Amino acid sequence: MRRCFRAAVLFSVLLSPLAAASAAGQEATREETVVIAVGRDPGSPVPTLLLGNVTAREVSELLFLPLASLGPNTITIGDKDFLPGLARSWKRRDSLTLVFEIDPRARWHDGIPVTARDAALALNLARDPSVDPSRALLLRRLTSATAEDPQHLVVRFSEAYDEQFYDVIYHVSPLPAHLIDTVPRGALGRSAYAGAPVGNGPYRWVRRVPGQQIDLAANESFFRGTPGPRRVTFLIASDPEAQINLLLSGGADVLQALGPVSNVARVAADKRFTIYPVLTLTVGYLLFNQRDPADLARPHAILADREVRAAIALALDVPAMVQATFGQWATVPFGPVPRLSWIRDPAARPAMANRAGARALLRARGWVDSDGDGVLDRNGQPLALSLNYPTQSAPRGQLALLVQEQLRQVGIRIEINRLDGSVWQERRQGGNFDMDLSSATMDPSPSGLVQSWSCAGRGGSNVAYYCDPRVDSLLASAQRDRKHSLALFRQAVRTIVDDAPAVFLYSPTNPYSVSSRIRGIELNPIAPFSALWRWNPGPFR
Repeated sequence: MRRCFRAAVLFSVLLSPLAAASAAGQEATREETVVIAVGRDPGSPVPTLLLGNVTAREVSELLFLPLASLGPNTITIGDKDFLPGLARSWKRRDSLTLVFEIDPRARWHDGIPVTARDAALALNLARDPSVDPSRALLLRRLTSATAEDPQHLVVRFSEAYDEQFYDVIYHVSPLPAHLIDTVPRGALGRSAYAGAPVGNGPYRWVRRVPGQQIDLAANESFFRGTPGPRRVTFLIASDPEAQINLLLSGGADVLQALGPVSNVARVAADKRFTIYPVLTLTVGYLLFNQRDPADLARPHAILADREVRAAIALALDVPAMVQATFGQWATVPFGPVPRLSWIRDPAARPAMANRAGARALLRARGWVDSDGDGVLDRNGQPLALSLNYPTQSAPRGQLALLVQEQLRQVGIRIEINRLDGSVWQERRQGGNFDMDLSSATMDPSPSGLVQSWSCAGRGGSNVAYYCDPRVDSLLASAQRDRKHSLALFRQAVRTIVDDAPAVFLYSPTNPYSVSSRIRGIELNPIAPFSALWRWNPGPFR
């Protein structure tokens, strides 16, 4: 079968096979529809409510346009490599002030023009720590966003730095002020708008069946052109086998995560589909909670010890685990740095497994098998830990079993908790875990490391309460010192790795499987479905 090995191609929205009216009041046929199978309910796709939900972000990309988007080179410094979105132009007044001109053709799905007030509202919500502390941390140097007039947005900063423009356009998209400006800030997620959002992008909201699907219809008045697929449907199937069955049965046209590597071979053998390998900004890791899950004010009884964390890392043969789980579709990263990141150091190599060294580290910390049951103990406490992962991730399920077995061989007992996605997320965000198999899609800029790997990120994305002031200092210096930023970012990453807050396991290449009846496929590692509206679905054969 034909394969496309372009690393940068853009994705678009999927049309629902169900009967949902288009803007013209007509039903789209199945052949005019793109159906995407996903493993997680997207929650609310409102840009200020995404909270790390990747599926929600993918739906949001179809409903909402940003002011501008990253260009093909994904350069986050300056403003020369960005492409117009809702803003048709921009200029710098001084080192602390940017001005954006809103495209007068842009409309909300209810027909109201998009204005600078809409963009100012969204930015001011996003920089509010009570709305999303992780995003507010990234926008901490943005001091104000105001509408100078209906067409001109003025954004001011507390200091001059290279990624001002990136910070404005990447972290949030404009919201309709005429619909939400009276909603209290803490209540937006519970509002009627969050349940049926009005956007300004190539697709409009039709309906949600909770836990089952979301239907979107083409916005035939979209100012950048008429969408090709007339409908897009996201079908939710938490079980990986159900996802692949949806694809192979013809119930879905697109599947991003094919689960076990054996599933890739199943799809590759089917001429009805084409596999598009797309590099990602994703890093998967085994995260250690450094706080007591029962009382976050106290250190973890076992994992607060850096030497124990380092011993666990030494006990794991990560390359073998990744090869067994992903085959050719992932590599082992050095620290929280995906393959696409410009700070990735090709010369850096993760430590090799050394179980004898792991046992020696544990013995030096007082962990011995005093009763001969095969599990190390200290002062009557067994070296026993729990490991959480979400059910919809088949690769993480396989990794959990490999971690359990390899740690058993050095005397560590692991209890695996296979949790429904919402329960897993709730426990993770609440710090209710010992170890967690996490997967994070990193920001295009390495400045985003402050979310999960800085002291300031605690209570937000830094759910394991890792804190090293040296890392904070290096990250701050890297963002201010353009000349030495690469070296400083890499030094910060080395410091994180030395602290052993996690075992960094994999950086995947996503095998997007797409029905061969669809032409004009574009897939972008930064915003996979942002160009889906330009796809061209054809008849079933």
